[in-house]
Amino acid sequence: MPCGVYISVPFCHTKCSYCNFASGVFSRSVFSRYVDRICADIENAPQTVVEMGGQMDRIVDSIYLGGGTPTLLDAAQLERIFAAVRQQFNVSPEAEVTVECAPGTLSDSVLASLLHCGVNRVSLGVQSFVDEEAAAVARLHKRMTVLGDIARLRIAGIANINIDLIAGLPHQTAESWEFSLAETTATGVPHVSVYMLEVDDESRLGRELVAGGTRYHAHFVPNEEVIADFYLAACEQLQAAGVLQYEISNFAREGFESRHNLKYWTRQPYFGFGVDAHSMLAADWEGHDFSRAGPEQKGDRGFSRCSGQIDAVRFAQPDSLERYTNGADIQLTEVSCQAAFEENFFLGLRLTRGVNLPELATRFGEGAVKQAHAAIAELVEAGLMEKRGDFICLTPRGRLLSNEVFERFIAADEAVL
Repeated sequence: MPCGVYISVPFCHTKCSYCNFASGVFSRSVFSRYVDRICADIENAPQTVVEMGGQMDRIVDSIYLGGGTPTLLDAAQLERIFAAVRQQFNVSPEAEVTVECAPGTLSDSVLASLLHCGVNRVSLGVQSFVDEEAAAVARLHKRMTVLGDIARLRIAGIANINIDLIAGLPHQTAESWEFSLAETTATGVPHVSVYMLEVDDESRLGRELVAGGTRYHAHFVPNEEVIADFYLAACEQLQAAGVLQYEISNFAREGFESRHNLKYWTRQPYFGFGVDAHSMLAADWEGHDFSRAGPEQKGDRGFSRCSGQIDAVRFAQPDSLERYTNGADIQLTEVSCQAAFEENFFLGLRLTRGVNLPELATRFGEGAVKQAHAAIAELVEAGLMEKRGDFICLTPRGRLLSNEVFERFIAADEAVL
């Protein structure tokens, strides 16, 4: 099965107050050393696959540069990374090649470099078309910056553009959110991602909200019910504009769904390089010793059609720039058949189409699927899930309470085991 390649570029002009990613503001002096490390890791990818106990097709049909802000790298650095990928992997001519871009960072030289490297999709971190809201969370762009970048991308021949929006920013109101949605649909971009503001201790704004403070405009953040209303309004208005929801946070015109992101939700293989980059590959049972797997990974658990006791391997790079560039160890997780079965629910249910139960039964056995029947029935009764032929999927209310739904499936499986 073709693989996806993800490359993390953790550099930013400023650190947005809501951001909980492993990114930050660093001196340009470290950029070159970081690119050196990325390219070395790509060169050593076959050895890493063997060491992690995975197997991987060299054919790649999606490449994604995320961040951070990859377009802070200069043209030569970007081209080095893409050259390394193409030297190590067989990149399909029809591959989706995406680069994340903060509005205002798309210089003429960088845009020319992206085209030279085969980039055919750009994701713009807009978050809000209201200048005051963007400024409140340390975004540096203005509405006209975004519109200018979209026009330049289209002139250059890149029409596959995504806009990121965040529901729940400080100072956001129903009227201002309506304005951002209207501006988004007016651009005609084929893909939109809508995220609800995360409140946790992994970002400055999140910590301030948890503490009940006022820094970072925290006291101007809408409450949870209002944010949920914003999300539902986005679903409705994007649908009316022909930008259809295909995943909890993602909307696209027909044929423009993100191939790379779909790999995550459908458990297709992907290989990540760079700070805090994650990978998932099928387990290689012939070429690797999984004897160190714990008891919960060794047991069969009734998964009659699972190929081996370990279904896949997940591994993650260090989550700090210093530890990554200094060569800290990769963190490996061996995914048991039980865990893989659960992942099919809490990842697959993110998709609007849901999870195909007969396909799960074919792969994991009828007995495994029966474990989830009680949970499915209860969630359907509660209005959080519905059946559509062979598929089970979330209702609109279920999407708002998706974490509770996912936890229910894991709890149901553990209760049986």
